[in-house]
Order: sequence, then C-alpha cells, then structure tokens
Amino acid sequence: MITAPQLRAARSLLGIDQRRLAELSGLSVPTIQRMEASGSIIRGNVDSLMKLIAALEVAGIELIGEGAVSQGGGRGVRLKAGLDPARAPDTGDAGLGGSLP
Repeated sequence: MITAPQLRAARSLLGIDQRRLAELSGLSVPTIQRMEASGSIIRGNVDSLMKLIAALEVAGIELIGEGAVSQGGGRGVRLKAGLDPARAPDTGDAGLGGSLP
C-alpha cells in the first residue's frame, strides 16, 4: 500500500513534478493528480499502482509501510541505502519549483 502523503513525499525527495512521474510510470498526469489528491491510502487499479510503485523504486525510493522498521516509526519514505541522489535517474528540469524559507 502507498498513501497520498507518501507519494507526494517521494516525488519531493526525487525533485520531480507530476508530469515527470507520469512519464516515468507510464501513467497519465490526471491519474497522478487523482492519486495525490486521495485522502490517505491510494485507491486505483492494481496495474496503475504497480507501475507507480515500480517507477518510484527504480528512481531510488523505498516505501516504508506501517510497522516496518524505521528510526521514527510510522509511515514514510526514504532513499535506498547507498543511493547518491545526484546520480539518480535523469529528471531533467522537472523540479517542483518554489523555494523553502
């Protein structure tokens, strides 16, 4: 299972926008938008969810399920051990834009 907050966090960690995630996963932008707008656990057809999760994993995201071992507990995302974010798959100029205070 993957939650909408996990999806948004994963995309943020990768520094990609919804359009780039759609390209990486083979899904449409409206599908990604619907998934991110979900209340909690993303609902969708199994094929779309598998494509999404596979694309995130290839890009270097490890999804952490409820009860999985992690430093802080709970749900979340983290980069896979040994991954250099600078060497992640090419994300082009698909950054999220904006800046942090």
